[in-house]
Amino acid sequence: MSWLLLLVAVVAEVVATTALKQSQGFTRWRPVVVMMACYSLALYLLSLTLDTIPVGVVYAIWSGAGVALITLVGRYHFGQRLDRPALLGVGMILLGVVVLQLSSPALPH
Repeated sequence: MSWLLLLVAVVAEVVATTALKQSQGFTRWRPVVVMMACYSLALYLLSLTLDTIPVGVVYAIWSGAGVALITLVGRYHFGQRLDRPALLGVGMILLGVVVLQLSSPALPH
């Protein structure tokens, strides 16, 4: 159950960050409301996962998956392009998350 909560927390964080971009510096109220609600939900769900998954692992997965997903949102929703070093960095973050998932004895499986 904790992994599902973590997944929903990541998605909520990505939606919140997307809304933050769309708020145009807090000048548009609807994206601000979405942003506040989704960040609140993300942090609440993140806190629930800490009962069963180590905090360092939760944060690594939450932030790594969030970086990867918001990179895709930036590319396909906002038309932002990253250069090769930036894409390599994001890829390395994803690789780190995969290594944690597949081989760390610190994770409950």
